[in-house]
Amino acid sequence: MPQEFSHRVVAIVTEESNPFEMGVATELFGLRRPELDRPWYDFTLCAATPSVGMNLGMFTLSGVAGLEAADTADTLIVPARPNTDVPTTPAIIAAIRRAAARGARLVSFCTGAFALAEAGVLDGKRATTHWQWAASLAAKFPRVRWEPDVLFIDEGTVLTAAGSAASLDLGLHIIHRDHGAEVVNAVSRRLVFTGHRDGGQRQFIARPVPAVPDTSLAPVLAWALERLDKPLTITDLATRAATSPATLHRKFRAELGTTPLAWLTTERVTLACRLIERGELRLDRVAALSGFGTAANLRAQLRRHTGLSPSAYRRRFGPAA
Repeated sequence: MPQEFSHRVVAIVTEESNPFEMGVATELFGLRRPELDRPWYDFTLCAATPSVGMNLGMFTLSGVAGLEAADTADTLIVPARPNTDVPTTPAIIAAIRRAAARGARLVSFCTGAFALAEAGVLDGKRATTHWQWAASLAAKFPRVRWEPDVLFIDEGTVLTAAGSAASLDLGLHIIHRDHGAEVVNAVSRRLVFTGHRDGGQRQFIARPVPAVPDTSLAPVLAWALERLDKPLTITDLATRAATSPATLHRKFRAELGTTPLAWLTTERVTLACRLIERGELRLDRVAALSGFGTAANLRAQLRRHTGLSPSAYRRRFGPAA
């Protein structure tokens, strides 16, 4: 079935833009995904000049749309650049302000937060950027509520990501907002990337955090995922892993950055979301299959993790949506 475009994403590139962030935007929002069988994004790269030299002169980008394309964006991704001492050009600042005035969603990856701050659209809002530039931003833009130790921040119509890899986390978060857990999981699998790094996770990570970082936990995680409808306890997980609950807790903290209970709850919420997205209307059935037991518990956990009630989630991400 041919895909229709439902949401226009425009990314601005400038002289010495970072190729990685541009690649993230192109990969997530520009590639066609016919396997999802749903409307996807209409993606455009644009620039203020006919050709743009990328960071360190690696290559020159040409043939992109003019800056006027930014005025058609539902989501506008602003440029990230390594030299933050050079102000963003007035034409791009004006484009950002016009987008904000008409209610478009504004997104920055890494140092793109400088452009948003220069445009004044971050004043009074929470925002983040790469920790290396956090102090500089805080000094230049004191009206912004900078949080330098998180991966990304979602303020509704303005979203900011930390360092380069956090751009993937924020991009997947946006896809989850727009299309739900089932779709973002499919996109994450295509990327061979975890789709569940929370925005509040700290930037200062000693090593990457893959979906299953240590094979010693893999069997117990797989075992638990097959039994989410059962009343699993931490003792059950520890017994399966042939260790004590205290040791299991330490392993989860060290290797997954969370607790066994938090991991189990997150997986149950994800399963409940997928059931709702696939059309299951009976809340008691969703609660039973996802291990929450009662519809009341399901409502509480779904609202806590997604900010939506089951009925609101169904309206937004269910088959009819």
